[in-house]
Amino acid sequence: MTVLVHFIVMLGMFVVIPLGMSLIDGPGLGLLRRWWPLAAAAGSAALWLPRGPVATGCAAGYAAATLALALQAPRRLVRTRSLAVFEVAVLTALATPAVAGAALVAERAGYRLFGFDLDILALTVPHFHFAGFAAALISGLVCRGTGGGRAARAAALSVPVGTLLVLAGYFVDDWAELAGALVLTAGMWLVGLLTWRDLRTKGPDRTTRALLACSAAVLVATMLLALSWALGEATGLPHPSLAWMAATHGLGNALGFALCALLAQRRLRAAPAPEPAPARAPAPADAFAQSHGTTTAPDIRTLKERTA
Repeated sequence: MTVLVHFIVMLGMFVVIPLGMSLIDGPGLGLLRRWWPLAAAAGSAALWLPRGPVATGCAAGYAAATLALALQAPRRLVRTRSLAVFEVAVLTALATPAVAGAALVAERAGYRLFGFDLDILALTVPHFHFAGFAAALISGLVCRGTGGGRAARAAALSVPVGTLLVLAGYFVDDWAELAGALVLTAGMWLVGLLTWRDLRTKGPDRTTRALLACSAAVLVATMLLALSWALGEATGLPHPSLAWMAATHGLGNALGFALCALLAQRRLRAAPAPEPAPARAPAPADAFAQSHGTTTAPDIRTLKERTA
């Protein structure tokens, strides 16, 4: 499981977060995005090094970059002065990788942060790259891309709220985490529905539509797995193991949902605006009228009748 989780985290570090940052407008992100590969390299090195000072130092370098990203959230809030649902989703996306950065530092140092097992801290890192950053950002982009209707606003709000409730559940109990999982699953399924029903049909080409379809379809299975795991933890019912969750839920959300959705959003943004419909050519009688004054076609017919 460890090797697979490391590769999923590296995908988040090197691809998902830079790709997502390119879809967020605002000053400061361009410079951070240019330096991000160095931070991602430090973070990925920390994953493979044995626990200790060197791995902790590399993890701290990556955590510093996630903190710089999180500081963009209050700057954006001051600049936009808006708590519209799209802005809430973007602010959540900017802030949540810092949770992953802090968990990575603690896990690589062998420190049980807030009393959590090291295995839980290791899984917190990919969770807040994908369920935190990617899911929140994509929910906001889907809301904006589908016109911001009631369902779209609910999706864009419920994903950040569900993510934060899951985080709060870490500190409360398994039932609180289950409540967060329910909200997050409902929000993600709503994002998938809107993507499939509304956004996919606007795709400018077959590749974009296929990426959107994949991102929507994958959510049906992956979020059902997440819900079954949270329910099992809370009630004691049989549920998938963490290794099985990493290989199914984690890998599916990373590749099938987050990567496909962000690539599709990038293609949607790069697509040229649709050309306006060509003006209708005037009828022959209208063209004659336009070239000989203001007499219209019905006036010409009336004149003929009067001279007959």
